[in-house]
Amino acid sequence: MSRRAAGLAALAVAGSLTAACQVAPFGDDDPGPAGPPPEGAVSGPAGPTTAGDDYVPGDGNGGYDVQNYALKLKITPDGPQQLDGTATITALATERLARFNLDLTGLDVSSITVDGAPARQQRGGSELEVTPAKPLEKGAKFTTVVQYAGTPRPVTDSTLGKYGWIRTPDGVFVACQPSGAHTWFPSNDHPSDKATFDFEITVPPGLTAIANGEPETPPADTGGGGLPPNQPGSPPNLPGTPPSESPGTGLPSVEPVSLTADTTSKWHVKAPMATYLATVDVGRFGVRTGRTPSGVPVITAVDQSLMTVNIDRFHKLNSDVTEEWTKLFGPYPFSSTGGLIDNADVGFALEAQTRPVYGAFGLQPTIVAHELAHQWFGDSVSVTKWQDIWLNEGFATYAEWLWEEKTGGRTVKEQFDERYRSAGARELWDVPPGNPGRKQMFGRSVYDRGGMTLVALRDKVGEGVFYKILQTWTKERRHSGATTRQFIATANQVSGKSLDGFFNDWLYEQGRPSK
Repeated sequence: MSRRAAGLAALAVAGSLTAACQVAPFGDDDPGPAGPPPEGAVSGPAGPTTAGDDYVPGDGNGGYDVQNYALKLKITPDGPQQLDGTATITALATERLARFNLDLTGLDVSSITVDGAPARQQRGGSELEVTPAKPLEKGAKFTTVVQYAGTPRPVTDSTLGKYGWIRTPDGVFVACQPSGAHTWFPSNDHPSDKATFDFEITVPPGLTAIANGEPETPPADTGGGGLPPNQPGSPPNLPGTPPSESPGTGLPSVEPVSLTADTTSKWHVKAPMATYLATVDVGRFGVRTGRTPSGVPVITAVDQSLMTVNIDRFHKLNSDVTEEWTKLFGPYPFSSTGGLIDNADVGFALEAQTRPVYGAFGLQPTIVAHELAHQWFGDSVSVTKWQDIWLNEGFATYAEWLWEEKTGGRTVKEQFDERYRSAGARELWDVPPGNPGRKQMFGRSVYDRGGMTLVALRDKVGEGVFYKILQTWTKERRHSGATTRQFIATANQVSGKSLDGFFNDWLYEQGRPSK
């Protein structure tokens, strides 16, 4: 994640725009006690009500492994309730379960079934306890269907502002790191349990819905064919042909907007995805589709009221950055790339899988480079606990510096030296990025000292070996979770060196490490 840090000067160095969201338990969504079991509940073993991550207490659950979320959503931004949803959750029981928990906050649940039979529910804080009609045996595959509705409430943090489900002038912007997913769908809301996703999204006339992955059908783009962006308040452009592609080429594209009826689109996420990376964005968007030079489909969208953002420049940048990172970090891990800039009053961007989302602050190439690097580091290779967040943010910060160097700005060495000279920066040197503590999990050390760790590693082992380490890491951990200790083991194995002391100094000790 990146943030335009107004009011967060302590997180910025020489114009850096890097920071990240706070955890939900710090705000209004702190989960309360689960409460007593419902009357008549089946006795027996229950799955853990948390993933056991001290950085985000209360997030996630145990006893099962989600395989797929199928979310059928009707989103009415201006309606009395903005969301009417049905979540079909397919999972495997990893232990015998008489009951289990999902994470869900602030929405009304009208019914729950497990394998077609009605189930009981009990609510407490951010927990939705589900008691099936009969216990689930270890190893059983089961399907839970939750019907729910309401208006999702964004997470509000006194320092970092709002994130999660954010209303925009014409729709909704959704960015949920680290724990905003359960504000709009029931889930096992922790990155240790990744799953595939299917979305079916219905929106009012004149609006477009864009989610992760690829749409089911390849019609023409909205706002394509070189048509200019609409003026604020005017209806969306009619479907047109994008400059570089024609309808029927098989490229994923966006359902044409209907001006007279609701529009329903379906999106599929083929690779496992952490819940915080899921997004649905609704508004009036101009859209471009195409392919990177190596053939990866690109879907780019921009809110048509943002007159200062050039959609074609953004579309090309998404393609160019993805192509460059493919050369350095290994094959692109997903089935499409791109991005979405919305007229959302937020100061951050989020690496939503396959399609990073950005607030209304405009198009900034180094932030795009940061978010697209996350597709490898954070999205494909995900943390299993948040204390290892430097594996996401340090790597993306290093990529941000690389892109600035490539485009004629400061070199990576200059970025490193500039920060290294700040010997008195306590937020940098007194906080070990490998275990920064809950309050500093998105602080300057995780980003800047994390990125510096990689620069120092590159200097220590040489550029060729360094990129072999990164490519081995992204290949061996593709679509799975990982820890810092596992990265250190990979670096040792690929380099043929014992680097434990080096990483201990840079990641786990206070004070400025020696070069």
